[in-house]
Amino acid sequence: MEIFKEFRIESAHHLPNVPEDHKCRRLHGHSFRISVHVEGPVGETTGWVRDFAEITAAVEPLVDELDHRYLNEVPGLENPTSERLAVWIWDRLAATLPDLSRVVVHETCTSGCEYRGSTRPRYPHD
Repeated sequence: MEIFKEFRIESAHHLPNVPEDHKCRRLHGHSFRISVHVEGPVGETTGWVRDFAEITAAVEPLVDELDHRYLNEVPGLENPTSERLAVWIWDRLAATLPDLSRVVVHETCTSGCEYRGSTRPRYPHD
């Protein structure tokens, strides 16, 4: 079974590697919605996969690093696309949440990405 907990951050960024005339090259912000999913069996005694409070405790330090920040200044997010943000979050949670199954980043209400962490992504368009 898979469960998830959602978090919200307000952050500014720009994408330095897009063409000069691309709108995302300019400084702008998003109300990001981030879902952290874990997967496992339902405990016979607890009746849950994992306590949601444990997920919150693991994610809150990352929210503090990202919320109301200029993402380009966060180490590892110099080119802060939603895809790279999802990998950045995964890399920081995987040790604490070994049952982590995916990280979903919504940068708008209609656009986002999902990272399952099975392999380190390659960036062929870089």
